[in-house]
Amino acid sequence: MWNLLDKKIKKRFLLGTSQYPSPEIIKKSIEDSGVEIVTVSLRRIGGQQEGRGFWDMLKALPLHFLPNTAGCHSVKEAVTTAQMAREIFQTNWIKLEIIGDDYNLQPDPFALLEGARILLEEGFEVFPYMTDDLVLAEKLVSVGCKILMPWASPIGSGQGILNPFALKTLRKRFPDVQLIVDAGIGRPSQAAQAMEMGYDGVLLNSAVSQALDPIGMACSFSKAVEAGRLGFESGLMEVRDFAKPSTPVVGTPFWHEVKNEKTSMFTP
Repeated sequence: MWNLLDKKIKKRFLLGTSQYPSPEIIKKSIEDSGVEIVTVSLRRIGGQQEGRGFWDMLKALPLHFLPNTAGCHSVKEAVTTAQMAREIFQTNWIKLEIIGDDYNLQPDPFALLEGARILLEEGFEVFPYMTDDLVLAEKLVSVGCKILMPWASPIGSGQGILNPFALKTLRKRFPDVQLIVDAGIGRPSQAAQAMEMGYDGVLLNSAVSQALDPIGMACSFSKAVEAGRLGFESGLMEVRDFAKPSTPVVGTPFWHEVKNEKTSMFTP
């Protein structure tokens, strides 16, 4: 069981809800993979009838919602979006995204820190989407963030973990902070890699929603996240620079030849 703030969660796999072929496919992806936390965008829901129908479909599922401020480029815009999302989704959880570069969608570290400070003062539980920058992580924790969401690589790139050293460093420096890898994961093996590092969860969207079989891919990622976490908790084998036999040589039987006139045989 995973204790995430005030919630007890079984699955450490978090899923985004955009760009699926149909509402039925996203619903089945969530149900079959066992996902318990999904991200939702206020801009995605909007005020249109279609958006309300999508929201009603999600509300009928046993889910915890993590609204996000996707598409925001300033502190003011993100804070206003978060305030509206709290009213609509009835939760104080918010995934804070403030984009600083439109080419690689890298978050603005200065705006992110300021936005997190404001929202924390307003009673939000802030899930900041960030790069793997150690100093930024320290600043976010210092203002009260209990969770950090560093990227593996740029959103939607599928490149996996580009800087394993940086992610391992974050894990070592913040042993008591919930760390969730967010963005850039494209394959189940990459999700397992993140979990083997000791990360608490993995959030992704594109790798599932844009797969040929989103339902099957969601199930695949769910199992990979579970396997990676179990491997970490069980104690992974250390990498060695030399070979070490798995079968000990102590006590290995040896044989000598005994001959007679009629036959030749080997006896221990």
